[in-house]
Amino acid sequence: MRRVRGVIFDCDGVLFESREANLAYYNTVFERCGFAPVQVDDEDKMRICHTRSTPEVFRLLLEPLQAQQALTVAKNLDYKQFTPLMVPEPDLLEVLEVLFQDRPLAVATNRGRGARDLLAFFNLERYFTTIVSSADVERPKPSPDMLLLAARRLGFDSGELLFIGDSELDYQAAEEAGMPFVGYKNRFSNGTSVNSHRELLRLLGVDGASPQ
Repeated sequence: MRRVRGVIFDCDGVLFESREANLAYYNTVFERCGFAPVQVDDEDKMRICHTRSTPEVFRLLLEPLQAQQALTVAKNLDYKQFTPLMVPEPDLLEVLEVLFQDRPLAVATNRGRGARDLLAFFNLERYFTTIVSSADVERPKPSPDMLLLAARRLGFDSGELLFIGDSELDYQAAEEAGMPFVGYKNRFSNGTSVNSHRELLRLLGVDGASPQ
């Protein structure tokens, strides 16, 4: 892969395995509202909970009045209680330590304002020059807005950066932003993907990519 000036990571599914935490969060909101929970074997709803911003989750899964009620409950529910259910991806810390010394890094996530607190909980915030969440832009992914904002904050054109994501929303956002994309544990039509963070180091040609 040609030299890229910086790397932008999605959060859920790329930095962390977060399905259990997200399901617990949304089902807590639904329980407090008296709504039916999302079942773990409902792949479509699980995908929505895993990839969409919170307002979008409620818009897609609930009726309009229910969505408004859920948003009110969610605003008073601290996600920090679910943070211990988040699991950092294998070798993440090692890879971030290597990449951090080589080029600037950023996060672009459909999570809201709690994204920075999440990274701080795992002592990862220090690796990222900027963290862009859905609270920072008018439109969450699949809009390119947060990737374009991250590029501006990093001081590079979008084509000089690489976005690592795991969902179709990530891929669409990168396409619209004109940003090279690598699928993490998921293959997309551009054909470039990795199955681990160490593999990402090798793809980038960064020294420190130890063998599996």
